[in-house]
Amino acid sequence: MFAWFMLIASLFLLLQLTKQTTWRDGGALLTQPRFWPSVALGGMVIFAAFHLLGSACSDRIRGRREEVWLWIRSLEYAGWFVVYALVVPYLGYLPTTVIFAVALTLRLGYRAPKMLIAAALSALVIVVLFKTLMKVNLPSGMAYEALPDGLRQIMMTYF
Repeated sequence: MFAWFMLIASLFLLLQLTKQTTWRDGGALLTQPRFWPSVALGGMVIFAAFHLLGSACSDRIRGRREEVWLWIRSLEYAGWFVVYALVVPYLGYLPTTVIFAVALTLRLGYRAPKMLIAAALSALVIVVLFKTLMKVNLPSGMAYEALPDGLRQIMMTYF
C-alpha cells in the first residue's frame, strides 16, 4: 500500500512540474529552475517503482495490514497539530498550548492529577522559553483583546 501511494504521489508531483517551474532560455543546465526538481522527482518515481516491484515480488508477511492501520492512526496527531495551529490566533499561544498539552495528556490515557499538572506546567515553561527568553514572535490571540490594558500588554508581550 505504501509503495503504491509513493508511486502515485511522486508521479502526480512529476506531472505538475511544468506548471510549477520554468525553463529559461540560454541558461546552463544546472542553473535551470526546473532541473533539480526534475532530478529529485524523477528519482522518486524510479525508486517508488522499484519499491513497488520489490514489494510485489516479496513474500507476504503477516501483520502488514495492522502496520498500515498503525500509520494511518498516527495521522491523528497531525490533525491535533492542525487544530492547534488554527486555534492559536483566537485564544493565544499560552492558553492554547496549556489546553492542548492537557488534552493530549488525557488522550494518551494519563488521568492522574500529577500528570495533568506536569503537562500544564510543561506547557507554561515552553511558552515562557519561546516568548520571553528566545523572543520568538508568536500570535497573541484575539482573546487577549478582552483583557484590561495593563494585563493585555503583559500577556501579548510575554505569553
